Amino acid sequence: MSMVTVTRDGHVATVTLDRPEKRNALNPSFWETFPGVIEALDHDLDVRAIVLRGAGKAFCAGLDIPATMPWLPAQPGGGPDGAATTALHRLIRTMQRSPTALERARVPVIAAIHGACIGAGVDIITAADVRLASADARFSVRETRLAMVADVGTLQRLPRIVGPGRARELIFTGEDFGAEHAASIGLLNRVLDDADALFAEADRVAKAIAANPPLTVQGAKTVLNEGIRYEIDRHLEYVATWNAAHIFTQDLAAAVTAFMTRTPPEYAGK
Repeated sequence: MSMVTVTRDGHVATVTLDRPEKRNALNPSFWETFPGVIEALDHDLDVRAIVLRGAGKAFCAGLDIPATMPWLPAQPGGGPDGAATTALHRLIRTMQRSPTALERARVPVIAAIHGACIGAGVDIITAADVRLASADARFSVRETRLAMVADVGTLQRLPRIVGPGRARELIFTGEDFGAEHAASIGLLNRVLDDADALFAEADRVAKAIAANPPLTVQGAKTVLNEGIRYEIDRHLEYVATWNAAHIFTQDLAAAVTAFMTRTPPEYAGK
């Protein structure tokens, strides 16, 4: 079943990651259905702005690793398999469609972030047009600490938002950082006191956008995106090819084992 729900208020559509019992960790169902949800809204000419938020205590805790592992076409530690490598490349490209659907949507997307926004959550928000957060929000490019090269959009979009030096530090360390730091480096437009204030402000911004001439707003987004879309596409294809060839390492197996057993991982660079 889809973990995404959609509600409407006039010209504003609110898309909610609705798996609160798992802090909206993204399972295979999300990657398979989310682009279609956004594309359906994109074809509805009555929609002029989209708010993206999470249900419960967090925006998104990242990839649901236990649910995702059986979905992979090969497992860590397996031998070379050309068919599995091709299938993995195809799967990564499929997952990349979710953030890209937000970036390519006809209308502006406002991400309203509270609580955890980890790993794949960062992939998602970097494709939004406006990012707002509550003071309790925290972020991490967590893939690095799980022995994975982030491959769904963060490496392509984060440096354009916060600058290459800051992005590289966040990517290479994988460290958690809070809302105030995220705002200070330009990842967030602003920080609100709590989730209620955040959602009210996201709604206000969406309605302000929706009140403007829709073709003008949509034209501005199209023009702003045109200069970067082909370069992002090329980089997404490159990272998909890289991970299809390199993701299954002994370090990844160690990271997955450590995650499942809640023990510190030891990386050998193999």
